Amino acid sequence: MDVVLWGVLPYLVVVTFVGGLIWRYRYDQFGWTTRSSQLYESRLLRIGSPLFHFGLLFVIIGHVVGLLIPESWTDAIGVTEDMYHAGALGIGTLAGIGTLVGIVILIVRRRRTGPVFMATTRNDKLMYAVLTTAIVTGLVVTTIAFTAGHDAHNYRESVSPWFRSLFTLRPDVDAMASAPLQFHLHVLLGLGLIALFPFSRLVHAFTAPMHYLFRPYIVYRSRDRRPTPGASAPRRGWDPVGTRDRDR
Repeated sequence: MDVVLWGVLPYLVVVTFVGGLIWRYRYDQFGWTTRSSQLYESRLLRIGSPLFHFGLLFVIIGHVVGLLIPESWTDAIGVTEDMYHAGALGIGTLAGIGTLVGIVILIVRRRRTGPVFMATTRNDKLMYAVLTTAIVTGLVVTTIAFTAGHDAHNYRESVSPWFRSLFTLRPDVDAMASAPLQFHLHVLLGLGLIALFPFSRLVHAFTAPMHYLFRPYIVYRSRDRRPTPGASAPRRGWDPVGTRDRDR
């Protein structure tokens, strides 16, 4: 079971993630959106959305630092283990609480606002459930580590080496298996969220509005101005120079 969970499942999730993104881009570009509902309700959205997005950003940064940077590297620059864990617990707790409060506000808003709730799909509900549970388990892991103090499990000696070993295609199954149950649950929920990512509204995180840099600019005209009879129409901003003269 350990081999399946920590040696096979991560690669299946990666295949699902990449394949799902390709499929979604090729066959569902019109659905590649958050389906914004700001028109129906904006008061709670203005509070919950920044809390969730900025909190999640710091959570992701914390995970990247904790999983990718080896303990020996932080020791080499003078960051002791106590200093690292104090910073990680403090910033991680604030970021986790902010993310949880934000998503709870968004869920309450979606449930209480009729048009928004009517536009909520089963996929959305599953995504909210998995994402919220992953955030809660992350806070549970942080709380257990905080209360245990120096006796807390050092995930940088188990989860982090396992995560880095995935990139070398030699997963350290034993390292991950040695981690406590709360880490197993949190990692499994994270893998589930990654697998669900391409098929949910979360896919908008991979959207960059690059086309705005190349589209023609919009020309606004006053409705009071009328062209003089017999005069040529003005050249539009995207027309090549001389186009109107040739047409005339």
